[in-house]
Amino acid sequence: MNRLWAPWRYGYVTSPGTPGCLFCGIGADEPGRDRDNLVLLRGETCFALLNRFPYINGHLMLVPFRHVPDFTSASREEVGELMEMVRLAEKAFHDVMKCQGINGGWNIGSAAGAGVPGHLHLHVLPRWSGDTNFMSAVGGVRVLSQSLEETWERIAPVFGDRG
Repeated sequence: MNRLWAPWRYGYVTSPGTPGCLFCGIGADEPGRDRDNLVLLRGETCFALLNRFPYINGHLMLVPFRHVPDFTSASREEVGELMEMVRLAEKAFHDVMKCQGINGGWNIGSAAGAGVPGHLHLHVLPRWSGDTNFMSAVGGVRVLSQSLEETWERIAPVFGDRG
């Protein structure tokens, strides 16, 4: 059997988990820790951050500060700010990452695949022709070409400009 070395996954598979809600914890953390938490932007009602275990370089999550389970529980202000952050993500992906397409979505509830059920969040991902290959199809493995820190450095200025 061949082995694929992926040491970056060790933290994920050995993590005891976060007591309470992961997103509530990051949202309540000190803004001075935003870089460590991969937070790109703190708005009035929501924040944007890089996914620590991404499917592809630039995989973002957009999250209300309030612990709301779905869009019907979110306020108009939260929904509006989430959509403004989608616009900023699109700008960052096109202007900085030179992507050729974008995927976005959300999973409400465990049955839908929500990794953090109970706290609404949107996923926004840049895409390029040919960015998925045999590794994903055959090995169930994602190949990332850039570190999270490098990605943060490249796209954070777009979120700082507020578009």
